[in-house]
Amino acid sequence: MKLIPLTPVTEALERRLLWFEQPAEALSDTFRFVAYALAQATHEDMELLRTFLIDDDLRDALDHAPAGIIDPRSWAYWNAKLGRYPAPPLPTRQLDRG
Repeated sequence: MKLIPLTPVTEALERRLLWFEQPAEALSDTFRFVAYALAQATHEDMELLRTFLIDDDLRDALDHAPAGIIDPRSWAYWNAKLGRYPAPPLPTRQLDRG
């Protein structure tokens, strides 16, 4: 997946979505950043992201989304929007039982 560049526009978007992290840090993990966007971004935010990412990038982000970020409704919506219906199971956390 492509990195999303740190620009004034993407920095503003990052500050709305991941207000608890520094922009450069948040944008360095594209899968995680896009997962937050898929769960929380507005239509206008997604239009901005779509200038950097194509459908295959979004599918890749869904395939590598960290567990616990995307809610079930957003998961179902984005998978359907990207041609994956029914949606695969949501990512789950793997706990070490050792």
